[in-house]
Amino acid sequence: MSKSSSIIAAAVQLQPADSIAENLANAAKWIACAVSDGAQLVVLPENFAHLGRKDFSQIGLAESGKSGVVRHFLADQAAQHAIWLVGGTVPVTDAASGTKPFARSLLFDPSGEEVNHYDKIHLFDVDVDPSGLGQEQQTAYRESDNFAAGTEWVIAEAAIGRIGMTVCYDLRFAELFRRLADGGAEIITVPAAFTAATGRDHWQLLLRARAVENQVFVIGANMVDRSHPRRALWGGSAIIDPWGNVLAEIAESAGVAVAEIDFTRIAQVRQKMPVSAHRKL
Repeated sequence: MSKSSSIIAAAVQLQPADSIAENLANAAKWIACAVSDGAQLVVLPENFAHLGRKDFSQIGLAESGKSGVVRHFLADQAAQHAIWLVGGTVPVTDAASGTKPFARSLLFDPSGEEVNHYDKIHLFDVDVDPSGLGQEQQTAYRESDNFAAGTEWVIAEAAIGRIGMTVCYDLRFAELFRRLADGGAEIITVPAAFTAATGRDHWQLLLRARAVENQVFVIGANMVDRSHPRRALWGGSAIIDPWGNVLAEIAESAGVAVAEIDFTRIAQVRQKMPVSAHRKL
């Protein structure tokens, strides 16, 4: 069966809850909402089930098999709704990660089969300026204290299109997106938990830049909690087309952004502006 010239895609935006059960229930609610709007591809945010937890090594071990609570949830949701599902990220420990888990983005097909995954390469070890967000805001982040870094870039071959997989801080590394585009990615997914301190200035700017530079669709699914006293999260989930147009977005509440991905748009943009053919370096 040949691929359709267009699909409906959705970016789910979630606010962290107090328990894994609540987080999964909220995710299920918005996945169902996206499907009711016709979504065939749904992208969840980074660490959507465990944000705020500290026992990532223990979680990673529990999720190391396909019977892990969150992995089972994701497989069930994909099968229940017959969708392609990018399951945000889940901490997963395996032989390659050592004692720390990877931040793993999992792709499930409409039968609920886990068909590919990407381990976050760039870890968020930075200091931020939270000016204007409150005196108690976290200023230092050291993701490498809890997670191992991945090493392999991934393009998933899906019946709906070629999906380049990234996570959050990867968005700042144009060379990764260029490699995915050169490898034939048509859609690049960005599950994220962007801080408000960085997201207010850079989140949508970077989503649009990566789409324009590479002439691909970019789907950014972010966590949101702008009023959190310690770790404010920006939200602003969006779907961007190859010209940098914002096709759909949601600002500072939980919800879903849904838009049509018209693959013919990629060829149209590249024909009129053949950037890859003009590249000198």
